[in-house]
Amino acid sequence: MKNQHLLLGTIVLLLATACRNSSQNTSDQEQTSDTETSAETMYATTGSINRMSPKLNALLPEDAQLEILAEGFEWSEGPLWLEDQQVVIFCDIPNNRINSWKEGDKSAGVYLEPSGYTGTVERGGETGSNGLLLNPEGKLVLCQHGDRRMALMDAPLDAPMPKFVTIADNWQGKKLNSPNDAAYHSNGSLYFTDPPYGLEFNMEDPAKELKFQGVYRVKPNGEISLMTDQVTRPNGIAFSPDGKTAYVASSDPEKAIWMAYEVNEDGDFVNGRVFLDVTDQVDKMPGLPDGLKVDNKGNLFATGPGGVYIISPEGEILGLVNTGQATANCAFNSDQSELYITADMYLMRLKLR
Repeated sequence: MKNQHLLLGTIVLLLATACRNSSQNTSDQEQTSDTETSAETMYATTGSINRMSPKLNALLPEDAQLEILAEGFEWSEGPLWLEDQQVVIFCDIPNNRINSWKEGDKSAGVYLEPSGYTGTVERGGETGSNGLLLNPEGKLVLCQHGDRRMALMDAPLDAPMPKFVTIADNWQGKKLNSPNDAAYHSNGSLYFTDPPYGLEFNMEDPAKELKFQGVYRVKPNGEISLMTDQVTRPNGIAFSPDGKTAYVASSDPEKAIWMAYEVNEDGDFVNGRVFLDVTDQVDKMPGLPDGLKVDNKGNLFATGPGGVYIISPEGEILGLVNTGQATANCAFNSDQSELYITADMYLMRLKLR
């Protein structure tokens, strides 16, 4: 009996060892498979980075590359990171839709359609939504070219529907041109730009009611105020981390500049000055000053001729991300470790430090 028990114990031990080895082999195979899948999701790269200051190394890794995540759009704009869903949404303005993309996707899907024009009469021009942002309550706010208004999507972010509530659509009874980009200030007010790009015939459109292109503020109580009418083509807008400076891009090829304004205690723009002028670059590279974002250190990531300019709070150009395309806008993910870029027909990404 003793020998039989010994033999049985040996068999059990051998079987257990075999099972462990089999399990380990399966685990190794799964790990190899995961590695292969990861390798398959590598993205094509494009462009280049012109490092103009050693200070850029604190923002971009030395081996940073510009990735192409999705393509085939008519004109991509307004990227926005949605943290809860781990997706970036962005507009295709001429096609009047918002697309979405997440890590691992081979192409972008439709997030919302229509996005900027909800009318029933067919019209030409840039009808879709442009700038996208979240309000303090985490709801989607859209700059709607076609409907010529700032609007709130009346639906959850994870169940989007083309149901909109108007935030602002006129100034002193005259219809807005076509809101383009927007930003919330820490005071709770919404600031937005209003160039003519969404009008079918631009400056010559017979439906244009305002003689100027303005930058406006909408207070939490709904009161609308004009901040300035002196920027010929106001486009991107953003605030410094302390909220004391407002930056406004002008996409006028004759005056391709970024303006800086002091924001006083009442939330008004005062003491405007030219922050940076790149008019001399317009004929050399594709694109104009357009969308911009400011990181938590106060550096500007601003689209302009050639791609994305990275500019210090003092106005020093630290570098230029050359996209090779006319570049519309950009947006950070939640921890500012990634920058998503919309450039002509592409959605791109740049890894940051």
